[in-house]
Amino acid sequence: MSDNLIYQDEHLLVMNKPAGLLTTPGRFEKECLWSWAKTQAPTAQVVHRLDLDTSGLVMFGCSPGAVSGLNRLFRERAIDKQYDAMSVGRMGPDRGRIVFPLGPDRLHRPKQKIDWRAGKRAETEFEVVHRAEDQLRLVLRPITGVRHQLRIHLALIGLPLLGCDLYAPRSVWRASPRLMLHARALSLPHPVTGKALTFDAGPIF
Repeated sequence: MSDNLIYQDEHLLVMNKPAGLLTTPGRFEKECLWSWAKTQAPTAQVVHRLDLDTSGLVMFGCSPGAVSGLNRLFRERAIDKQYDAMSVGRMGPDRGRIVFPLGPDRLHRPKQKIDWRAGKRAETEFEVVHRAEDQLRLVLRPITGVRHQLRIHLALIGLPLLGCDLYAPRSVWRASPRLMLHARALSLPHPVTGKALTFDAGPIF
């Protein structure tokens, strides 16, 4: 658990979540990153989450000021988030912006779908950093934070993520032992002091 600790002060805790570990307790599975965080800082509170299958950086507020400050920074979109990803596809530009409103697919839970009427605005910037045959390595920067946003946005433009069991064709899902999505870096002002902070978990694929 301590090997997953990236940063800690009296207000803020940053941990590197492994793929396959919940951020918060599930209905049946109680072990989660939050329980790990509380062994380091008993006052740690959840302010955002990563999907079960996504690895990478998660921040916890450890004081009332930090919790309210982090919530404000997320609400104001003042936190720069960078994800590493690998997808399948040949065509398309090397960079761009994806904008589709998303909402729950009530007939196919837990999936999301495009919802032009009532969906939440969802916006993702992407850049292809390497191409090898039909596989691409990408850097993703979510401007918004809608559930499954990165997975479904990439699938909608024909670049499904390797290892994605929800939005990729079965052959792409089965082509990787894990979801190839990693929340690598975060940049933000400290939620209490305002000091500029950057955290980088490093590459994993």
